[in-house]
Amino acid sequence: MLAFDSPRLIADIGGTYARFALETAQGEFSHVQSLRCADYTDFHAAVKGYLAMLPPVQVEHAGVAIANPVDGDQVRMTNYHWQFSIEQMRQQLGLDTLVVVNDFTALAMAVPRLSGRDRRQIGGGDASKQSVIGVLGPGSGLGVSGLIPAGEGWVALGTEGGHTSFAPHDEREIAVLRFAWKHFEHVSFERLVSGPGLELMYRALAEHGGVAGEDLHAPEITRRALDGTDPVCVDTLDVFCALLGTAAANLAVTLGALGGIYIGGGIVPRLGEYFDRSPFRARFEDKGRFSQYVAAIPTYVITAEHATFSGASAILDAQLRALKTEPGSAILGQIRRARAELSPAELRVAEHVLAHARSVLNDPIAEIARAAQVSQPTVIRFCRSLGCEGLSDFKLRLASGLTGTVPVTHTQVTQDDSMLELGAKVLGNTASAILQVRSELNRDMIDRAIQLLIHAKRVEFYAVGHYGVVAQDAQFKFLRFGVSSGAYTDPRLQLLAASVLNPGDVAVIISSGGKLPELLEVAEKARERGAAVVAITASQSPLARKADAALIVDHVEDVATHLPMVSRILHLLVIDILAVGVAMRRSPDGVGLLSGPADERLDESDASPVTPQPPTGARRAAPGVSLAGPLARLTSHSR
Repeated sequence: MLAFDSPRLIADIGGTYARFALETAQGEFSHVQSLRCADYTDFHAAVKGYLAMLPPVQVEHAGVAIANPVDGDQVRMTNYHWQFSIEQMRQQLGLDTLVVVNDFTALAMAVPRLSGRDRRQIGGGDASKQSVIGVLGPGSGLGVSGLIPAGEGWVALGTEGGHTSFAPHDEREIAVLRFAWKHFEHVSFERLVSGPGLELMYRALAEHGGVAGEDLHAPEITRRALDGTDPVCVDTLDVFCALLGTAAANLAVTLGALGGIYIGGGIVPRLGEYFDRSPFRARFEDKGRFSQYVAAIPTYVITAEHATFSGASAILDAQLRALKTEPGSAILGQIRRARAELSPAELRVAEHVLAHARSVLNDPIAEIARAAQVSQPTVIRFCRSLGCEGLSDFKLRLASGLTGTVPVTHTQVTQDDSMLELGAKVLGNTASAILQVRSELNRDMIDRAIQLLIHAKRVEFYAVGHYGVVAQDAQFKFLRFGVSSGAYTDPRLQLLAASVLNPGDVAVIISSGGKLPELLEVAEKARERGAAVVAITASQSPLARKADAALIVDHVEDVATHLPMVSRILHLLVIDILAVGVAMRRSPDGVGLLSGPADERLDESDASPVTPQPPTGARRAAPGVSLAGPLARLTSHSR
């Protein structure tokens, strides 16, 4: 847990109420306020309204749990009309960090922090240590999440399990389903096991019993049921608890939640001892052939007053800790990796930046140099050694990594993932890696590499192992321009090929780590022969230092457990950048050469690529770059 430099704003946003608090130390929440969402036009107005109730306070970090899926920067509430951009909201509120997560993801992350007095067990069963935990609870909707043990911590699942289809258990529930079908094409558990669901079931059971129902809201239905003054309300609450038992059992068998099922939300904790006597646990264990399985799983009601606050705080703290101690921004990661390669003076600048990253954003160069005890030119050299154009460019990249506005998502692939979920996680990881490389692009290096390629008499591409396909793709692209090109992936031929390079030729060397002796020898031989060297490789690597132009791709994959798919995609995209740059410098219409009949012929057969004639200058329709060709070839080489 990081020490608190200032109070942190914690919020729990539902469809009816927005709850706020200030956290001054771990688990210590003060100034708790519950505001009606209907009293505020949007989320920003609600936050400003809450802050206006407080004595003057400086808030730098905020964690928000919201009753809505959070996937990307745009948040649109399902059960209310509020919507906002996380990054724009961070800027409007003047925050350094704004983390927004699903409310039940936050509630799930609170479970490991619960003490014995923060929960009440319903029924029997014993929790298995370090096992999966399920979390659900009704409020304005039905939230569902889970926790998966991962090393010394937990991975929270962001799910919308409340929208699974409702299945009735008896005649009374069939009547409820038939009534609900009059209003909804699809009836999910959330339609019934929620505040609005209580109201719908009350009307359904009144009709089923031939009773004239009143226009009652959920709190009144609950009050009458607990008082025993209205038989229809009693039936409604009984059915509600039974359906929650079914939903909880479904979650238990779906996740294999041997660590227990925890019930939260705004309704059940208020039912008190009634819930202990309700049909909930009996229905939970009524699972046919799997009754014995679920009977061994304990169920708990979360009684902690600020459980969701605690979970949002845990996620915010993890994000801040990652920004402080891990390579949370691309530029900080580069600095940590490059320390061993820096000069003593540049190392002093690096240590100062790592220790005072936020203050460096606002300090002038003279102050940075004074604090690091170096000259101002040394500060500039340090920035350029990281691939930045200067101090201003360095500060922009540093700032983008310190905002902490990326929504917290957990992308570990698990055995429980569907094929759709697996695909989404793989694509999400790839997209994140692409964005990181984009943040590290150096305009000067790209310009220098493109200039070398434009004036090259011959271009040769060198790579080994899994990256050979990248070299072959690059050769194909440049042959399309009529550029004399070759691709060498066999270490036995590479040095021989480099030995016949001439001045004016360019050797493009593709290497993930930039440390392979055979490729370093190729770079040395090419320089010796007077050829230029362009490297697509890791920052601060031996290969990068030998190159005339180094295009940085910092992405580490465990090649012992899987093929380096993501890093090869990144290298392919860098090749595309060079190809588009060369095409555009030759002619504004030249980029159309990157997709055309030759690609179509290649896609339609297994034949080798046909070398096209040099460009004739004819105008091409719809200039653009298609990745279908290179990615298809990458896949075919990975089987």
